[in-house]
Amino acid sequence: MDYYILSYSHKNTDITTREKLSLDIKSQKTAEFLKDLVDNKFIAEAVILSTCNRIEFILNVQNATKAEGFLLDKLSVLSGIALESLKERADSYENVSAIHHLFSVASSLDSLVVGETQIAGQLKSAFKFSYEMGCCGLYLSRAIHFAFRCAASVRNSTSISQNSVSVASTAVAKAKEVLGNLSGKEALVIGAGEMSAICAKHLVSANCAVILINRDFQNAENVCKSILDGNPNVKIRVESFKDIGKYINAIPLLFSATGAPHTIITKDMVAKRDWNRYWFDLAMPRDIANDIIELQDNIKIFAVDDLEDIVRKNLALREEQARIAYGIVGRSTQEFFSWLQTLNVEPLIKTIRALAKDSALKELQKGIAKGYLPKDYEKNIEKTLHNAFNTFLHGLTMNLKSVSNTPKGDSVVESLRFLLDLESEDKMLESYKCEYAQDKALSQS
Repeated sequence: MDYYILSYSHKNTDITTREKLSLDIKSQKTAEFLKDLVDNKFIAEAVILSTCNRIEFILNVQNATKAEGFLLDKLSVLSGIALESLKERADSYENVSAIHHLFSVASSLDSLVVGETQIAGQLKSAFKFSYEMGCCGLYLSRAIHFAFRCAASVRNSTSISQNSVSVASTAVAKAKEVLGNLSGKEALVIGAGEMSAICAKHLVSANCAVILINRDFQNAENVCKSILDGNPNVKIRVESFKDIGKYINAIPLLFSATGAPHTIITKDMVAKRDWNRYWFDLAMPRDIANDIIELQDNIKIFAVDDLEDIVRKNLALREEQARIAYGIVGRSTQEFFSWLQTLNVEPLIKTIRALAKDSALKELQKGIAKGYLPKDYEKNIEKTLHNAFNTFLHGLTMNLKSVSNTPKGDSVVESLRFLLDLESEDKMLESYKCEYAQDKALSQS
């Protein structure tokens, strides 16, 4: 079985194409797509990570070429993009390079904003969705847990995530760059997810008055309360989503980051105004119809990819820390494959038998040397001892083989290695299943 990743990101794919490829991890369409992938005989497990700047198909496959061909065909039908175009744009990774890429993504080194902190949560959600669907098992669970472990090492060993940044905070920084001081200004934030909440927090910190609207009023209220946190000086309030038309035509500064599968601000909703408007569309697929800019030349729409200049400045500041982080990713990749090798039960069984035989023969020689046992009986006693430890180890051997390809197997193997003092390095045990998988297993036990 091989690890394989097909990747479309801000590095190789424009936002229009990414929009067509994006998959909401909570949608029925994504669930069906995942099921179709793992129903293919060449694909055993699959996780789909879809964010505003990337879509990653993380697979465990029997044949990478066949799996890639099937996946690309499915993507072409799903997105309406020509197969050849999808092939040209895609970056594909296999085994060592796939794990290195996964670890880089989890550590936010491959993000549009290097060091952003949202990617770990997005990967965890993608894993959770696939795990619940029964599309993610032993092999991808191991890799994704190790990816989180690598990301934690990067955070703890570098300052790359200090003064944490995100696409949302970068958008607010861009607004400051365009408009100057935001203090005393008003902004409309649409959505109540993590991206919108981060936008609102940064705007409030800049002393900007925020109006928050969302289709689910209660979710918007919850975000508002978390930002207010009992501080009467914070300027944020929630308004009804049905008034979206009123507010987009009254407030010059707008940030939108909903999970809607279609545009929520269309050309017919926009009234002409004689003042400049600055709209930041952070959703994928986009919330704001692209043809709105044809209506008025004083509407400027910034999408995720339009934040590149601030991103470049961010990357330059973090360049040295990124080099250190990539070193950690490289070492973690090597450690992962070394760890996988230790999980092979056949060498462990041979080692256990060799240890048993060695101990038995040593004690036999001691008995002969001290006169407890006659030398003439050495071969017969040796055969008897051999039969005894074979009988004793038979059940252990059978159980070890039967459990080796289950989630419980890694824990058993590593426990045995520890008890027999075969390894002194840190062990993964069952924690490779990730925090979510552990919680799920406990709830079902």
